[in-house]
Amino acid sequence: MITEFGHFALVMALAVAVLQASLPMVGAARHNGTLMAFAAPAAVTQALLVILAFAALTHAFVTSDFSVAVVAQNSHSLKPMLYKVAGVWGNHEGSLLLWILILAVFGAAVALVGTNLPPLLKARALAVQAMISVGFILFILLTSNPFHRLDPPPLDGNGLNPLLQDPGLAFHPPMLYLGYVGFSMAFSFAVAGLIEGKVDSAWARWVRPWTLVAWIALTLGITGGSWWAYYTLGWGGWWYWDPTENASFMPWLAGTALLHSASVVEKRGALKSWTVFLAIVTFGFSLLGTFLVRSGVLTSVHSFASDPARGAFILLLLLLMVGGSFILFAVRAPSMQAGGLFAPLSREGSLLFNNVMMATGAATVLLGTLYPLIADALDMGKVSVGPPFFNAVFLPLMTPMIIAMAAGPMLSWKRADLKGLSQRLSGMLAVSVLVALAVWFAQGGSAGPWWAAGGFALAAWLMVGTAWDMIERIRLFRQPLGLSWRRAKGMPRASWGMAAAHFGVGLVILGITGSSAWKLEAIQNQHLNQTVSLGGWDLTLKGVEENHGPNYTASRATFDLTRDGKQIATLSPEKRQFLMPPRPATNAAIRTSLWGDIYVVVGDQAGDDSWVTRLYVNPMVPWMWIGAALMAAGGALSLTDLRHRIGVPKAAPSKGKTP
Repeated sequence: MITEFGHFALVMALAVAVLQASLPMVGAARHNGTLMAFAAPAAVTQALLVILAFAALTHAFVTSDFSVAVVAQNSHSLKPMLYKVAGVWGNHEGSLLLWILILAVFGAAVALVGTNLPPLLKARALAVQAMISVGFILFILLTSNPFHRLDPPPLDGNGLNPLLQDPGLAFHPPMLYLGYVGFSMAFSFAVAGLIEGKVDSAWARWVRPWTLVAWIALTLGITGGSWWAYYTLGWGGWWYWDPTENASFMPWLAGTALLHSASVVEKRGALKSWTVFLAIVTFGFSLLGTFLVRSGVLTSVHSFASDPARGAFILLLLLLMVGGSFILFAVRAPSMQAGGLFAPLSREGSLLFNNVMMATGAATVLLGTLYPLIADALDMGKVSVGPPFFNAVFLPLMTPMIIAMAAGPMLSWKRADLKGLSQRLSGMLAVSVLVALAVWFAQGGSAGPWWAAGGFALAAWLMVGTAWDMIERIRLFRQPLGLSWRRAKGMPRASWGMAAAHFGVGLVILGITGSSAWKLEAIQNQHLNQTVSLGGWDLTLKGVEENHGPNYTASRATFDLTRDGKQIATLSPEKRQFLMPPRPATNAAIRTSLWGDIYVVVGDQAGDDSWVTRLYVNPMVPWMWIGAALMAAGGALSLTDLRHRIGVPKAAPSKGKTP
């Protein structure tokens, strides 16, 4: 009965979404306040109905109701409770319902906190958000109904993919979807602004917080997914330019550009058309990622579904939403006022340059991801585009962007002083050169990869430039410490958040460079009590024993990790065999320290007393996770800035008048 109630709630949510998508839009066109006011309660009602539907599906998973098809296909009575709950979104149907839930919650949030929004903008934005909901609720009801019953029900379920039976499933998809769907709000405001023909500073103040929320979530989602793949797949890497990885990276790049571009609209009234364009493109990338994951057109370990019919439906949604938005953009954008003028050497110029580089990077990733499809459609044969292409094309594009990222905050708005800037940059350049030389000699000159020194120099440039800019702002060492401390406390939180995020990017560059340049690997048949030396570390296989988990059996190996004869740690990787579905999975053992990871994997038994083992030394990998977390923390700090508070301040009443 609860399942049928959830299905009914979802159908009712569709009806409410249809009304929310139409009546407020008509009201805005006719300046009918009653119809426009309908948008807010409709958005809240729609969210409550979708919450009920999601709760009903969660109940079916928790109680192991195998009469529900999606539960029977993706759960099992022996599965731990954590994976029963997380299994709700560990499949195509449930993950789509999570997408719709987040979409509705974002609309309800705008309805509840947007009391200061201009009525026309609010009505149109919520109507556009509802149009997106209508498309996806229709999609789930017509092609992917999560409440479909089985008659007769099976005695037990098929279980969950072993790769998904990990705590990472509990946080990675929700965080990723929060990022994907969060950009829908910027898209809705962009379309509403185009319909109204008005994009100004107040509009940007509403776009930026929602974009920032989505960007923070997507940053954490991508980082969490990379970390999950790192310790779960057992290959010792953290990024493979997989099509689904690319599908999340493209909206992140476009969203980062949107975030910076919106700040120019807010502060200077410039780049209006470009910002609206980015808002459409960013959400378009989110929809494209959904299409790639669910259509089966590209093969990926992350894919949820391989149904061409479902893919065709999402492709139709993509064409209607994004294509229609671009048509509206082509009609309305030329009439927008250009806004403030600025010189190429200015903060606006720096932000525009970085925007263009990030947009070009996203286009490059898109081309590499879709090129196999294009080649196949043109009968050019089967083509695979992998890491060599992306590393050779994408990374050089990002180098000038990082250089400009460090210099941009030092520039003034409208027009910058070249002489003053050159004095600051000369000090940063000197430090970067010293760092490059130190790395070059430390790795033995040409004995190591030449680009390692360049990567460290680039990171030093950004981190020193970021720190230097903040030191200049608080006038540290140029006045008494007490005054500098007061200036630091009085600085906007957004400035500190920007500095933290930029410094985090520098840490990520260090981690990527170190782990890529100096990674060591050894794959062998290792006998009991045999020691393998790697990078000054000694790993001795002491034994392998059978172990039993709640729904799997495992071969658990024990390794002694020593250095210079001194015991450092004991590592216990596992080779697991899940019972339902009967599939193998790898559980790596990782010893983490600030300098890097020792990464150990045990494979199949190769002889009476030997097993296939894979041993890795991954220098500086933790620096990537720390840097990404610092980026997200910087975004969260910026979100708390009073200047970025969601809403437009109400006008103060005139003196002598009653408010």
